[in-house]
Amino acid sequence: MTLTSKISGYDSRWPAMFLAEKERIAVTFAPDLVDIFHVGSTAVPGLSAKPEIDLLVEVREHRNEIARDSSMRMLGYVRGRDLSAGHHFYRRDIDGVRTHKVHVCVTGHWQIERMLRFRDLLRSDPTVRQQYQDLKLELEATNRDGIEEYLAKKAPYINALIGPPPA
Repeated sequence: MTLTSKISGYDSRWPAMFLAEKERIAVTFAPDLVDIFHVGSTAVPGLSAKPEIDLLVEVREHRNEIARDSSMRMLGYVRGRDLSAGHHFYRRDIDGVRTHKVHVCVTGHWQIERMLRFRDLLRSDPTVRQQYQDLKLELEATNRDGIEEYLAKKAPYINALIGPPPA
């Protein structure tokens, strides 16, 4: 089984792709929008990644979810299962290929700080960035059961660097 996308070398267009999508989705989360951050591997210059732009949307509260889901559907997104309590998830595929993932969390949700801290660590530490890239490429090469296996096998490395998520 394959991942949602094949890992590729860093693409200097990823930041512009993030900015374009940030602008496109921002209205969906108004008036509760606090900020939209570029997270995940495509947010780290020089890091190989699945070419899927990750956006972290911070909102004051989750409300009008039916209207938000409808608006996101009109933009080509599908609501996935919540990744944790208060962590909503959307994905966008074009012609069967995953292109964007949107994580929506309320201000103060533990995942906001965690995603930003890991992104910033990868941006600032070339040794950690290279180790993480090597791990991702190894996991892609040995993957048998798809994205869930890939994520589960990355988790111990990430947790060792920034601590485990709350229980």
